[in-house]
Amino acid sequence: MPRIDRYILSQLLTLFGFFALVLVSVYWINRAVSLFEQLISDGQTALVVLEFTALTLPLVISVVLPIAAFAASAYGTNRLSAESELVAMQAAGMSPWRLARPVLVFGVLVGLMVALLVHAVVPMARGRLADRQAEIAQNVTAQFLRAGAFQYPVPGVTLYIRDIAPDGRMMDFFLEDARDPGNEATYTATEALLVRTEAGPRLVMMQGMVQNLRQSGNRQSLAATRFSELTYDLGSLIDAGASRMRDLRAYGTLRLLDPDPELLAATGATPDRALAEAHERLSKPFQAPVAALLGFAMLLLGGFSRFGAWRQVVWAVLALIAVQFLATAAENQVAANAGRWPLIYVSPLAGAAICLGVLWLAARPRHLRRRARGGAA
Repeated sequence: MPRIDRYILSQLLTLFGFFALVLVSVYWINRAVSLFEQLISDGQTALVVLEFTALTLPLVISVVLPIAAFAASAYGTNRLSAESELVAMQAAGMSPWRLARPVLVFGVLVGLMVALLVHAVVPMARGRLADRQAEIAQNVTAQFLRAGAFQYPVPGVTLYIRDIAPDGRMMDFFLEDARDPGNEATYTATEALLVRTEAGPRLVMMQGMVQNLRQSGNRQSLAATRFSELTYDLGSLIDAGASRMRDLRAYGTLRLLDPDPELLAATGATPDRALAEAHERLSKPFQAPVAALLGFAMLLLGGFSRFGAWRQVVWAVLALIAVQFLATAAENQVAANAGRWPLIYVSPLAGAAICLGVLWLAARPRHLRRRARGGAA
């Protein structure tokens, strides 16, 4: 790269590091506070909170990087203009298209970072987060098993354990499940054990009895069944009947582009929904060069002014908001109907068109001044 390109690129990368650090810290702290309240209330340690916040960090970084690229580009261009360096470059014969080259290289570098995050790091982190959430859910279930006190994990369920042996056996176990008024069940057992399985925690009761009180109209019937061993889904005390589906964001992009039946069954998603998630990842890296060029191109309009380029900055921010609005609207449309996934690419295409149009106007200042005089007349 020529020296002038390296100089502009180094300025942008330095500013980008600063803005990325600030924005990531703000987003991450906000996320960490909500996770801290949730996990600490469940009795988890500070290490678990730190692990969960670290696993959410790649997703936060992938969202923040394009915004940091825009801030670095706009601030860097404004500083070059305020110090007359941009004016000197233009006076030396460098056109806006030529000046935009290092900015485009900068945007592509940021886009590559975003691509690495959304296609590799974020799926790996989301998969690990899903596994840890399942482990935490089982640990939370085990917290309900306290001896010597009546407990009410969910409305309609009463639980009592007389004592817990050192080897984990629960002695004189009592469980009443009255969530279904038409069929109330009462379980009593001499001993019970908590067993963790891939499908969730299971309670194995031994040497006990289950009593079912059924009501049909005005008639009630009581049935008692003795058992030597009975298994009860203890996970229903935390999430009554809800199935745990895996997040699409925990899978790789290539697998989402051609979803297999196993993936669809694990996530409960449709092929269109998986395809939409894959194309959303493919479109995200393009946001970085678009954002960087928006911050640069808008500040080339209007020329040098002792009062600064606040008008151009306002127009740059409005243009970024418009592009982000298109992205949000497209995501909402795809969420309603996953078959509309091509709309995901409207936002980066519209942003690229705005950048090209603004650079074309900046390369023709006389045309811009004539339009301004014509509007004033």
